[in-house]
Amino acid sequence: MANFRHGRVKQEILREVNRLLMREIKDPRVEGVTITDVELTGDLQQATIYYSTLSDKASARQKEQAGLEAVTGKVRSELGKAIKLYKVPELKFERDTSVDYGNRIDALLDKIKQSDEITYEGE
Repeated sequence: MANFRHGRVKQEILREVNRLLMREIKDPRVEGVTITDVELTGDLQQATIYYSTLSDKASARQKEQAGLEAVTGKVRSELGKAIKLYKVPELKFERDTSVDYGNRIDALLDKIKQSDEITYEGE
């Protein structure tokens, strides 16, 4: 039974944090940040929130991380108002690297496709 609750709390946190970042938080450093996943500990005391952005620049990524760290308290406070839990989990934001990994795979596949086209045209 606890697994169902764990999944529901995870989904609620994902939905609420996305909503908060899009509508409530006015920090320009977190514009364009999308929450991709939430990982909760078994006792629901800590939540790691994975996010992605469209920016590829390291300086922009640092600004986004700093912005998210700055608004963590506000997000946790608003999350506590929206989701009725005995204790609101501690929040930690981490960049989702799966998007970057997927982009790298796409680039490699495109490179292979281009080299195959050159080989076929040369025959």
